[in-house]
Amino acid sequence: MFNSPHRRFNPLTREWVLVSPQRAKRPWQGQVEKTAAPGLPQYDPTCYLCPGNQRAGEVRNPAYDSVFVFDNDFAALLPVEGQTPQAKNQPASLLTAEAENGLCRVICFSPRHDLTLPELPPAQIEAVLCAWAQQTSDLSARADIAYVQVFENKGAAMGCSNPHPHSQVWASGHIPNEPAKELAAQRDYLAEHKRPLLLDYLDEETRLGQRIVATNAHFTALVPFWAVWPFEILLTAHRPVASLPQLTDAEFHALADLFKQVTTRYDNLFQTSFPYSMGFHQAPADGQPHPEWVLHAHFYPPLLRSATVRKFMVGYEMLAMPQRDITAESAATRLREVSETHYKQR
Repeated sequence: MFNSPHRRFNPLTREWVLVSPQRAKRPWQGQVEKTAAPGLPQYDPTCYLCPGNQRAGEVRNPAYDSVFVFDNDFAALLPVEGQTPQAKNQPASLLTAEAENGLCRVICFSPRHDLTLPELPPAQIEAVLCAWAQQTSDLSARADIAYVQVFENKGAAMGCSNPHPHSQVWASGHIPNEPAKELAAQRDYLAEHKRPLLLDYLDEETRLGQRIVATNAHFTALVPFWAVWPFEILLTAHRPVASLPQLTDAEFHALADLFKQVTTRYDNLFQTSFPYSMGFHQAPADGQPHPEWVLHAHFYPPLLRSATVRKFMVGYEMLAMPQRDITAESAATRLREVSETHYKQR
């Protein structure tokens, strides 16, 4: 079945993806991406994010020596005490709008301009994870915040506007679309099966073993059965922990280990700084228990065949449903087979 066109169901979003493995061998004469510039300096005097430099918003960075967090100078969301206007609906019922408030912050991984996550030592990766957890805790405590989204856009191919390795946190007054879909699906599954959806899914994947990429005592990284992006990864906890601040010290250590393994395998696959969008899906910031929720991160990398050929979400994907060429099983096999030692450090 998996060698011919078929579709697969995503129980987290309750949507389908079309899989067409026979298309993987089609010739490519489309756009070719530029590879990342080699040999970035440790410090760039023109970089807005390097220590001591002036940012685009005319604020000067401190001479930071570890993780650095600041309010985004060009935030997509504004706090309730800011300038967000109260929108008014048009008389027609199909024209609906409402104000959205929130905060946006930037987290620089380290003072080094040239080191991405897989090139950082595990202790520094853990420091980044702890910063994400602290931001989640601080922002969730605000009465005007309903959801905290931690994410990283890595590489120009994923729209990253600055090469200095960094991530972002957007906290919003409403739950965004994707977490809202996952919340509904996980609640319904728990009500019906009395078990969290992702724990049952992880049990099944562990039994089969085909799509597991890496695992340790507390987390597992796998190519999900319903993956849309060519080398997509779902990194999930082994217990129903709802958010980053709820992790134990041992779990932070294990999560840092899996993050280094996954991102190193990505870079080693095509021996390039592998672009992706990554984000954690946490339970809503409503102060309520969420026994249905299992903390997890999604990695969505665009590269398809090489460091210069990417997957585009166009045409059928935009108008009908997601479609992929290589199966999740073959993607997982390729990621398992690459080294855990970063190609720059061999």
